[in-house]
Amino acid sequence: MRVVLANPRGFCAGVDRAIEIVERALQRSGGPIYVRHEIVHNHYVVDDLRSKGAVFVDEPDQVPHGSELIFSAHGVSPAVRRSAEEQAHTSLDATCPLVTKVHREVQRMRREGLEIVMIGHAGHVEVEGTMGHAPDAMHLVETVADVAKLDVCDPQRIGCVTQTTLSVDDTREIMEALRERFPEIVLPHRDDICYATQNRQDAVKQLALMAELVLVVGAPASSNSNRLVEVATKMGAASHLITDAGEIDPVWLQGVECVGITAGASTPEFLVEAVVDRLCSLSGPDAVVESQPEIDEGMHFKLPAELRDERP
Repeated sequence: MRVVLANPRGFCAGVDRAIEIVERALQRSGGPIYVRHEIVHNHYVVDDLRSKGAVFVDEPDQVPHGSELIFSAHGVSPAVRRSAEEQAHTSLDATCPLVTKVHREVQRMRREGLEIVMIGHAGHVEVEGTMGHAPDAMHLVETVADVAKLDVCDPQRIGCVTQTTLSVDDTREIMEALRERFPEIVLPHRDDICYATQNRQDAVKQLALMAELVLVVGAPASSNSNRLVEVATKMGAASHLITDAGEIDPVWLQGVECVGITAGASTPEFLVEAVVDRLCSLSGPDAVVESQPEIDEGMHFKLPAELRDERP
């Protein structure tokens, strides 16, 4: 059996930055450090940071008055920031800069008097944070069917933004439906879907051309991991989301000559390595492990100014 690793896979620059912010803050203060929501959607990462002194909470009012509070990589609404200020918390912002870019697009559109359609998944932390920047003027759509149900004040005065971790192909279909119904809509630039999401989906499309089975290592709550499963499935490969090697069902491997492996943007590489080891143990000594060509994504995001000088 061939085992082929996707490239790129795993941590993106935004996740690297968010984790480092928590680790640097812990080193600086000795802990505890409070974090609103999971810093990224992976319980192995969260549990590791918790063991070092991070305390994860749902809202700022659950944190002792005047504490240090970190906002997760998914971003927060202005209301959450105000709540932190009212509690006299010192805030560190681990929001991915690409999510912050979408927030700024929302703010610009509101200044221009536009209603805003957001393409995203209801209940996702990133969506809640983004929609909180214009709660009185935003509409959420998840599917093409939702577009037909939209009720806007002025069809000629609307804009659109997207969640950064969506399926590129599905989002394109929804934007085409929006353009057809609202010809004057201001659509987002292609890069509203982040580079890491785009690159990992492109890699999985190639992987699915050679592999009968694609395993995506990631958390159930991870939007970009779930989208990778969907992309592989649409390409014709059987695909499963697994959190770790223990979730591999040997039945999946029956009659399979090539297995592809990728990982969501918040998945640490050691989990991928464990999946490879388990596949090799299940398939026997003749298993061959190979990788797609290495890709340097060339992205690095600076730490907040408060921590920047402490970086080696």
